[in-house]
Amino acid sequence: MSEVLEGAMREQEQRLGIHISLSHEKEPLGTAGPLALARELLAESSEPFFVLNSDVICDFPFSDMVRFHKHHGKEGTIVVTKVEEPSKYGVVVCEAETGRIHRFVEKPQVFVSNKINAGMYIFNPSLLRRIQLRPTSIEKEIFPVMARDGELYAMELQGFWMDIGQPKDFLTGMCMFLQSLRAQHPERLHTGPGFVGNVLVVSVGWEPPSLGRSRAVKAA
Repeated sequence: MSEVLEGAMREQEQRLGIHISLSHEKEPLGTAGPLALARELLAESSEPFFVLNSDVICDFPFSDMVRFHKHHGKEGTIVVTKVEEPSKYGVVVCEAETGRIHRFVEKPQVFVSNKINAGMYIFNPSLLRRIQLRPTSIEKEIFPVMARDGELYAMELQGFWMDIGQPKDFLTGMCMFLQSLRAQHPERLHTGPGFVGNVLVVSVGWEPPSLGRSRAVKAA
């Protein structure tokens, strides 16, 4: 359904007054191959670039990521988050003081770390030299080599985080997002007659008041 996504992005271009470049993946290239496919777009600038999983929800600390990444000065930064049951995940083992990543351990049976990859990264363009235009896993093929070379660091996420790739998890994630708004920006929530709980009303386009459309998002 790439054409649906492309249409939505063109709408956002008009709404925000920005230019959005799209890289069309004709065949599955894993989680790293698409970066090689978009190499020319990503290497246009010498500045670091973000890579984000599309199925996570959190406060997205972009400014903090940039500061952390520039402070350590290496090739890549992974955002990590703590979990209660690390044996269910692949965990990140890193230095507590600096965040330098030593290794990754898949579903550890003894405790080595409770930090997992949160699916948010920032990289220097030099990373692209590590990736060939073929199906490649950034987690299993690229990150371990970067860690071995001392070029990969972990920044711990503060606040909520959730993988929302499944419908039921999307609903739970929205509840977490709305609860976070209640704690940090309660003025953004909608109150008044008929509204109960944490409700965010988002306009999706202006029409005459009698036909106006809006989307209400409510936490259970």
